[in-house]
Amino acid sequence: MLAPKDVANNVYTFIMENERVRVFNVTFEPGEIAAMHHHPDHVVYVLRGGKIKLTSKGKTNVLDLETGKAIFINEQNHEAENIGQSTP
Repeated sequence: MLAPKDVANNVYTFIMENERVRVFNVTFEPGEIAAMHHHPDHVVYVLRGGKIKLTSKGKTNVLDLETGKAIFINEQNHEAENIGQSTP
């Protein structure tokens, strides 16, 4: 499965990577979609809140992202869509 920087550069901006971490800036305009991609276990720090829908293996998970919060997401393949009105 491809990494987000390879299939979803419309929302993912690569910052840096080494043998231990990979850092992206992620900005979703309302209605924007990041095509199916893979993440290892990862942490998301929310700079600006919003609502994102993750779809994987026929399952859908809606995340209400709160400004200033960090969330842990298990390794997974998913498509992500901004279903809110803001630009997280």
